[in-house]
Amino acid sequence: MSVQYLGLSDINGPLVALEGVKGAAYDEIAEIRLEDGSTRIGRVVELCGDKVILQVFEGTSGIALNNTRTVFSGKPLEIPLAPEMLGRVFNGAGKPIDGLGAVFPEKMGDVNGRALNPVARQYPRNYIHTGISSIDALMTLIRGQKLPIFSGSGLSHNKLAVQIVKQAKLTGENGGDFAIVFAAMGVQNDVAEYFRRSFVESGAIERVCMFLNLSSDPIIERLLTPLCALTAAEYLAFEKNMHILVIMTDMTSYAEALREFSSSKGEIPGRKGYPGYLYSNFASLYERAGVVEGSSGSVTQIPILTMPNDDITHPIPDLTAYITEGQIVFDRELDRKGIYPGVSVLLSLSRLMKDGIGEGYTRADHAAVSNQLFAAYAKVQDARSLASVIGEEELSKTDRAYMRFGELFEEHFLNQGFDENRTIDETLDLGWDLLCSLPKNELDRIDEKLLDEKYDPARAERFGE
Repeated sequence: MSVQYLGLSDINGPLVALEGVKGAAYDEIAEIRLEDGSTRIGRVVELCGDKVILQVFEGTSGIALNNTRTVFSGKPLEIPLAPEMLGRVFNGAGKPIDGLGAVFPEKMGDVNGRALNPVARQYPRNYIHTGISSIDALMTLIRGQKLPIFSGSGLSHNKLAVQIVKQAKLTGENGGDFAIVFAAMGVQNDVAEYFRRSFVESGAIERVCMFLNLSSDPIIERLLTPLCALTAAEYLAFEKNMHILVIMTDMTSYAEALREFSSSKGEIPGRKGYPGYLYSNFASLYERAGVVEGSSGSVTQIPILTMPNDDITHPIPDLTAYITEGQIVFDRELDRKGIYPGVSVLLSLSRLMKDGIGEGYTRADHAAVSNQLFAAYAKVQDARSLASVIGEEELSKTDRAYMRFGELFEEHFLNQGFDENRTIDETLDLGWDLLCSLPKNELDRIDEKLLDEKYDPARAERFGE
């Protein structure tokens, strides 16, 4: 027989307090029954003796201190899990919003997940093909990796997220065991509709499980969205042996919801007003990626965040960079030039790509092409800086060659159509074509044997003068 607690002692923002509660546990779910017969769901977020603080998912508007009855469930928040989640759309709390009815669960999953034994983790290898040259060649996405996208307000990160969902695939025999879990937090209605419509029109929705939290939804639901998404991803990956790519946008909205929630609890703020546990909170989400012993599946994450004022030292990108294995950074100047995707090559990297490319994975010359493109583009920036001081006409012949290489690289390699899906061979061949526009003696990151085999100045003629 369940015990009902009558009345509340305090209401503050999304939080309510009860006194005289016995046996409650942290993260336990409670049902709050209002006087009009409606119910709301709350989660225990703080315990102090017999006093319990509940976080109300639907908000506290309309809740009275008197005649409100609270019943504790004795278990944490769980969502129904089944393979049929693919192709479905849920809200941030894991409830279907696509009009197709409830999910018939194969099991119920605790959204908080379970800690992975570090010894059971396997080193991520093999890559996920995105069809986007800048990512596939220079900052390759490896299965089981956490590779965030650092963007800015108004840049085309949403467009890139849709393109990745449309084009991402595995190579090899298990290419069919690939699916995407997409979580959007705090997005406007038109953005949410853009995501949904794009996935439906491209046919990708059949292999996508969507969790949508709108900007008009309660902030508490925003905090649940990545938890629900990652719970679904772990189930599909480690129990159904699928390779799951989780895309979460926008982690800045999530962090701001966490800041608001922390403030309502009266906690002492840290940097920029964010709670001191922002790092550990991010880590609890990002570390739910990887490859685990005993399962042939994997969870790969692409968290997307917008840097406030394009500040890469802001706490959100700063802490994210500490936890994850690289980053893809958007460049506003490239975006102004009309280059899509406007990825800042020199600020971006994938720390795990060295072990998931090359012979048997992508192509034997992948590492050499990638290293040389990075080195050449770095010299482009030096040549541009020099030209801004002394004028382009005063540059040496070599510096002018780098200036031309930079223009060609941005126009033909970085710039790519939204519907253009390049194979890894097309991407690397394009890289060679661009490198052949430089003098042979400048290609010092490629061994002589490979250079003699591939270098041909005629390859660069396709770009004209």
